[in-house]
Amino acid sequence: MSRRRDPNDLERLYEAIQENPGQRASFFARLLKWPRSKVTRALPDLEDHGYLLSEDEKGRLFPFRKPWKKK
Repeated sequence: MSRRRDPNDLERLYEAIQENPGQRASFFARLLKWPRSKVTRALPDLEDHGYLLSEDEKGRLFPFRKPWKKK
Protein backbone atom coordinates (compact mmCIF):
# COMPACT_ATOMS: atom_id res chain seq x y z
CA MET A 1 0.00 0.00 0.00
CA SER A 2 1.39 3.37 -0.96
CA ARG A 3 1.63 6.31 1.36
CA ARG A 4 -0.85 9.13 1.01
CA ARG A 5 0.79 12.37 0.03
CA ASP A 6 -0.13 15.65 1.61
CA PRO A 7 -1.91 17.69 -1.09
CA ASN A 8 -0.19 20.82 0.22
CA ASP A 9 3.22 19.23 -0.35
CA LEU A 10 2.25 18.32 -3.90
CA GLU A 11 1.06 21.86 -4.55
CA ARG A 12 4.29 23.31 -3.15
CA LEU A 13 6.34 21.01 -5.36
CA TYR A 14 4.34 21.87 -8.49
CA GLU A 15 4.60 25.60 -7.77
CA ALA A 16 8.36 25.23 -7.34
CA ILE A 17 8.57 23.46 -10.71
CA GLN A 18 6.51 26.22 -12.34
CA GLU A 19 8.80 28.90 -10.87
CA ASN A 20 12.01 27.01 -11.76
CA PRO A 21 11.37 25.02 -14.95
CA GLY A 22 14.16 22.88 -16.30
CA GLN A 23 15.63 21.83 -12.97
CA ARG A 24 16.16 18.27 -11.75
CA ALA A 25 14.53 16.58 -8.75
CA SER A 26 17.63 17.15 -6.61
CA PHE A 27 17.28 20.91 -7.10
CA PHE A 28 13.70 20.84 -5.82
CA ALA A 29 14.74 18.68 -2.87
CA ARG A 30 17.28 21.31 -1.82
CA LEU A 31 14.84 24.16 -2.50
CA LEU A 32 12.06 22.63 -0.41
CA LYS A 33 14.45 21.12 2.16
CA TRP A 34 13.07 17.64 1.52
CA PRO A 35 14.94 14.38 1.03
CA ARG A 36 15.49 13.74 -2.67
CA SER A 37 13.59 10.46 -2.34
CA LYS A 38 10.49 12.38 -1.20
CA VAL A 39 10.55 14.48 -4.38
CA THR A 40 11.12 11.43 -6.58
CA ARG A 41 8.26 9.51 -4.94
CA ALA A 42 5.94 12.53 -5.21
CA LEU A 43 6.34 12.96 -8.98
CA PRO A 44 3.87 10.19 -9.97
CA ASP A 45 1.42 11.47 -7.35
CA LEU A 46 1.41 14.90 -9.00
CA GLU A 47 -0.19 13.43 -12.11
CA ASP A 48 -2.76 11.56 -10.02
CA HIS A 49 -3.77 14.92 -8.53
CA GLY A 50 -3.99 16.68 -11.90
CA TYR A 51 -0.59 18.40 -11.94
CA LEU A 52 0.96 17.49 -15.28
CA LEU A 53 4.71 17.53 -15.88
CA SER A 54 7.06 16.67 -18.66
CA GLU A 55 10.58 15.37 -18.15
CA ASP A 56 13.32 15.51 -20.74
CA GLU A 57 16.02 12.92 -21.39
CA LYS A 58 18.31 14.61 -18.82
CA GLY A 59 15.73 14.39 -16.02
CA ARG A 60 14.81 18.07 -16.08
CA LEU A 61 11.24 18.82 -15.06
CA PHE A 62 8.85 21.21 -16.77
CA PRO A 63 5.19 22.08 -16.17
CA PHE A 64 3.22 20.54 -19.01
CA ARG A 65 1.89 23.04 -21.50
CA LYS A 66 -0.36 22.22 -24.38
CA PRO A 67 1.39 23.12 -27.64
CA TRP A 68 -1.68 24.76 -29.17
CA LYS A 69 -1.81 27.40 -26.42
CA LYS A 70 1.16 29.42 -27.60
CA LYS A 71 1.24 33.09 -26.69
